[in-house]
Amino acid sequence: MEGGSSPLVRGMIHTFASGDRLLVGQDISDLDDFAGRIKIAVISGVSLIFVLAGVASILVTRRTVGRIEQINATSRAIMAAGLDKRIPLRGSHDEWDRVAENLNLMLERIETLMGEIKQVSDNLAHDLRTPLTRMRGRLEKAYHSQRFDEDAQLLIGDTIADLDAVLRIFTSITRIAQIETQVRKEAFRTVNLMEIAHEVVELYDAAAEQSGSCLTMTGNGEVLATGDRDLIFDAIANLVDNAIKHGRAGGRVVVASETVNGSPVISITDNGPGIPADQHEQVFKRFYRLEQSRYTPGNGLGLSLVAAVARLHGARIEMFDNSPGLKFKLWFAAPGS
Repeated sequence: MEGGSSPLVRGMIHTFASGDRLLVGQDISDLDDFAGRIKIAVISGVSLIFVLAGVASILVTRRTVGRIEQINATSRAIMAAGLDKRIPLRGSHDEWDRVAENLNLMLERIETLMGEIKQVSDNLAHDLRTPLTRMRGRLEKAYHSQRFDEDAQLLIGDTIADLDAVLRIFTSITRIAQIETQVRKEAFRTVNLMEIAHEVVELYDAAAEQSGSCLTMTGNGEVLATGDRDLIFDAIANLVDNAIKHGRAGGRVVVASETVNGSPVISITDNGPGIPADQHEQVFKRFYRLEQSRYTPGNGLGLSLVAAVARLHGARIEMFDNSPGLKFKLWFAAPGS
């Protein structure tokens, strides 16, 4: 063809018996267009498949990550607030819902068992206080009578002291149980940690002097927090009492109150033997005592009460090696936060 490219032709020649030949041809130029269209269609189809696979993988990943984050959020809430939290279900009845259902059932079982154990100890503490108090009253009456000799009166006095120690244990258990029910949140007010810490130092100044320790207070002005004043007082008092009793003879105990990055902080520092790092979490368990503390007065419930007060207030507990000694910090929430 003039002025253009030659067409692409497919031909066939047939020879007849007479010697004549027949040439048959067909223009096949459009086959290239057809092959091009097929190629484009295949490429487009493959590209679409990859796009759809990418979108599907993103959706599945987001859905999986979202469910995992729900489980993580619930786990953090349980660690912060207790076993009453549950993983939300979406009603899709898929594998993730089944995992969530099983975890919720496990949490319910654990909560039930922990509640039963706690209920037994709380009931024992509550029910035994009355007969022990009556027993102490009768012994007190006998102690002040004139019917016993000096040895008998000394024996009665020692028995009264032992009963007082048992009653203090039961009182501590009952108090911890009341704190853990969170009913005390109704008494939350804006309080000055500096003022509370100063009152604790004044209260324990004589005890520190008797043991040869130096108890001092640092910090000025107001350090405001939201909480129950009496419970915060008890928590600080327990920490100061521990620092005096378990610190070294003639040691130094420093109580400080300050605001760090907007957060009110109470710290108690001593230069005694301290607490091994691997036992920092253990000491908050009820009745847990370090080996070197078993022969000093105490019942192993002081730090349990501190931990219960901290949980009630949403406070963070930190312990550091003071080289030597221990530095204990309580981080409270600022008012309005």
